[in-house]
Amino acid sequence: MGPNEWRRHMALRVGVIGGGQLARMMIAPAVELGIDLRVLAEDEGMSAALAATAVGDYRDLDTVRAFAAEVDVITFDHEHVPQDVLQALVAEGVAVRPGPDALQFAQDKLVMRARLAELGVPQPDWAAVRTADELQEFLDAHAGAAVVKTPRGGYDGKGVRVVRAGAEAQDWFDGLGEGDALLAEELVPFVRELAQQIARRPGGEMIAYPVVETVQRDGVCAEVIAPAPAAAERLIEVAESIGRTIAEGLGVTGMLAVELFETDDERILVNELAMRPHNSGHWSQDGAVTGQFEQHLRAVADLPLGSTAPRAPWSVMVNILGGPAEGSLEDRFAAAMAEHPGAKIHTYGKAPRPGRKVGHVNVADGDLDDAVYVARAAAAHFA
Repeated sequence: MGPNEWRRHMALRVGVIGGGQLARMMIAPAVELGIDLRVLAEDEGMSAALAATAVGDYRDLDTVRAFAAEVDVITFDHEHVPQDVLQALVAEGVAVRPGPDALQFAQDKLVMRARLAELGVPQPDWAAVRTADELQEFLDAHAGAAVVKTPRGGYDGKGVRVVRAGAEAQDWFDGLGEGDALLAEELVPFVRELAQQIARRPGGEMIAYPVVETVQRDGVCAEVIAPAPAAAERLIEVAESIGRTIAEGLGVTGMLAVELFETDDERILVNELAMRPHNSGHWSQDGAVTGQFEQHLRAVADLPLGSTAPRAPWSVMVNILGGPAEGSLEDRFAAAMAEHPGAKIHTYGKAPRPGRKVGHVNVADGDLDDAVYVARAAAAHFA
């Protein structure tokens, strides 16, 4: 297909459901690609307000249907749009990417675990538990410790609890509906956390990013190093193979992030999935030939995928969490820029709040220690 031909078939109007920072960071690459980006935001003044063409409830079919009527393809800033809304759009001929059949595995962790088991993907031991006694049985079989998760809605450490007795999750069991369950997983003895990103077009073409190391603090991603330091060739191959198997097996369209554990006995296990741009890929905005936000748009618009080659030997991303106790982030820009001209600063238009992701800093460099130092130092200006 020649350049003029794919341009004629290009989805010029891409609608993003969700007005958070991920939608915000799609705006610049959309402009560069000639894509008309439109956003259905939950409220006025959200991060992606610059591209918000509608404000409404993403759980309401009529609201989403009206938004979808104005675009060529629908994609997402988050995975929370209900299945019945998504299925109705698909039944009406709307291009939804990723589609509901794929998104269900990012929306429900129990459904994800069962499907990954069918695909033969390595993952922690797990079980669906409905009572404290069932959880205690799982604990007894797994050295007396487990991670318990609410299958739906959890993120950034929310809906996740480490327990050593079945009764420690009793409040969650009390809140379960008819036929619902919690997810119990073995407490994995990991030495570090990794993430593998894959981009996939509707026809199945895929491309992988380098596997990265992620550092979590209080359940929130704090730093990312790309590529993962001291990663053996075998680890790199296994991580990419896992990512490709999941992307293909689940029928993902767009960006897929696979969060991984590297264990102390050299296993690579799947932790969680995200079918959208992801915090673990923010480094690629400034550290890869094609950043994840441009790549996601290319994939959902069914355009040729871009190179994922690194622009420098090392890239480091440090999240700006919380922001300054007094004043705004904008007040800190000049000092951070003057002191660290090699740092790329990205903010989300959010008011500071303890623990909140309000921005991040990217640094690409030939020396890892230098990149880490500069990224941390620049981010510290916004504390």
